[in-house]
Amino acid sequence: MSANDLDGRVIAIAGVGGGLGPVVAERLAQAGAVVAGTDRDAEALERIAAGLPDGNRWDGRVVDLLEEEATGEWCAALVERFGQVDGLLHLVGGWRGGAPLHEAPLADWELLHDLLIRTVQHTTRAFHDQLVASPNGRFVLVSAKQAQAPSNENAAYAAAKAAAEAWTLALADGFAQLGGATANIIVVDAILTPRMREENPGKEFPTFTPAEHIAGAIEFLCSDEAAEMNGQRLPLTTG
Repeated sequence: MSANDLDGRVIAIAGVGGGLGPVVAERLAQAGAVVAGTDRDAEALERIAAGLPDGNRWDGRVVDLLEEEATGEWCAALVERFGQVDGLLHLVGGWRGGAPLHEAPLADWELLHDLLIRTVQHTTRAFHDQLVASPNGRFVLVSAKQAQAPSNENAAYAAAKAAAEAWTLALADGFAQLGGATANIIVVDAILTPRMREENPGKEFPTFTPAEHIAGAIEFLCSDEAAEMNGQRLPLTTG
C-alpha cells in the first residue's frame, strides 16, 4: 500500500489512549488519514497529538462511550468538522479474570459488559449512517482468541468478547444488505505494546502480537484492497 493509501479518509478510533491506540493512530496518519480519537484520559490524547505529523488532521476528544447521547454527539461533531466519517475502529479494552467461573465475582461481568459490549453498541449505532454513506465505510473490532476458545478462568472476558464479535458480524450482515461498508474482526491472543518492550528489555513474548502488526492489519482493512472483505475474522495469533 502507498504512503497515502488512506488520504482524505476520516477514521474514528474509540479507545485510542490504550497501549494499541497510539500505534494505530500514527500508522493511519502516515497513510494519509484524518484520525479522530477518543478516550477518557485527556493527557493521553495530548500525547498522541504531539506525536502526529499534522495537528490539522487530528481530532482528540474526551467522550464517555457508555453514554449513548455523548457517543452520538461525538459523531456529529466529527461530521461538522470534517464533513464525513469513513471508518470506525473499536480498540476499547479491559480484562478481569483468573478465577474459576463459579468463584469469579459477577461484578467482573458487569464491568466487562460495559467496556467490551456496550461501547461497541453505542459506537456502531452512532456511526452507522456515516459508514453506510461513505464509499469507503469500514468498522474494525480488535478481539481475542478467548472469544472462540474460552477457558474456565476467563469466562466473563470470553463471553463479552464473543458478544462483541457477534454484534460485529450482525453489523457486517446489515452492511452486506445495504452494500459498500464492511465490518471485520482482528483476533489476537495478547498485544505486545511499545511500553511493554521498554519495561521488559530482552524479554520474549512468544504468544503476543506486536501492536505494529495489528496497526498494519487495520490499515489494510481500511484500504481499497479490503473492499470485498466483510464479516470476517482475521487471526493474528501464533496458535
